[in-house]
Amino acid sequence: MNLTLHLTENCNMSCSYCPRTRTSLRMSEDVLDAACRLAFSSGGHGGLCFFGGEPLLEQSLITRAIAQCRTLSEQTGMPAQFAMTTNGTLLTADILQQLASVEADIGISFEGTAQNCCRHFADGSSSFSIVESKAKLLLEYCPSAYAMMTIAPPALPRYAEAVAYLYALGFRRITATIAYGSKVHWTDGHLLQLEEQLRRIAAFCSEKTLEGCRFYFSPLHSKIQNLLRGKNSADHCHLGFRQMPVAPDGRIYACTQFIGDDAYCLGDVFQGIDSQKQAALAMTASTPDTCKACALAKRCTNSCGCLNRLETGSEHLVSPLQCSYEKMLIAIADEMADRIFETAPELFRKRFM
Repeated sequence: MNLTLHLTENCNMSCSYCPRTRTSLRMSEDVLDAACRLAFSSGGHGGLCFFGGEPLLEQSLITRAIAQCRTLSEQTGMPAQFAMTTNGTLLTADILQQLASVEADIGISFEGTAQNCCRHFADGSSSFSIVESKAKLLLEYCPSAYAMMTIAPPALPRYAEAVAYLYALGFRRITATIAYGSKVHWTDGHLLQLEEQLRRIAAFCSEKTLEGCRFYFSPLHSKIQNLLRGKNSADHCHLGFRQMPVAPDGRIYACTQFIGDDAYCLGDVFQGIDSQKQAALAMTASTPDTCKACALAKRCTNSCGCLNRLETGSEHLVSPLQCSYEKMLIAIADEMADRIFETAPELFRKRFM
């Protein structure tokens, strides 16, 4: 079973686009221990993702969870899997040694040369230099770690430049999304800027692919791979099943944006998951009615209830911004695929199929 542990609701940064509210709430050791046991109670493995706030504010809980899961893995014969999402500012050689020893999949929130546009410390000071140094340290211990970009309008002029910078730094996986929520305001002009930057990124991705380099930029590569492999992009959501968040108090929810909403609480780490409520919720997680007639319905993330709620307030309603962005991504990804295939068809098949 996969659980995302919200170890704390506190954070040492104050990013301008972040929709979350910082509080002093943290997970107790009792809740953590129960979550570890629950993760190994069903399925083929026990999976934990350390999340926040900023999870590295609670490094002692991470150390405890790793030790607990190692014991549970030995007792059950089930492998333990770990992941972490961090802003990177508190990474140390000690915690990286621990995470590397269990082959944790680590994502660092880092916008590269666009970092200072929106990502600041709580006192407003710059974060680029320290995160750059921590990113280099991360790659020393975990070469397969990936960079996570969240692009808000102020960062748009540096988007493509930032992707190239992260690649040069050593990241071979980059996940990226645009910033959503009430703190972000997109205009038609911003969308034109975004399209220009994505075309530049697509050209960079094409160049690296044709050079034989292994590089994955999620917004574009995933659109190509999912189409060729017959996967529905919307199916990646699995509301209430794929990766259930555990709040600091131990309650389990269908997705991060639903924390605190009793209608989407599926149980807690002490009593377990209400399977009937989980199944009922899964029945409602589908393509919104407004998207069903669209020719691109199976190629976009229209059924992501978490994102829909963040942007429109309803898990069943897709925002005009998301719709425009998805159409843009699909068109540019298809152009990129055509360009690579026409130049090197065998390389294309090997890379994407």
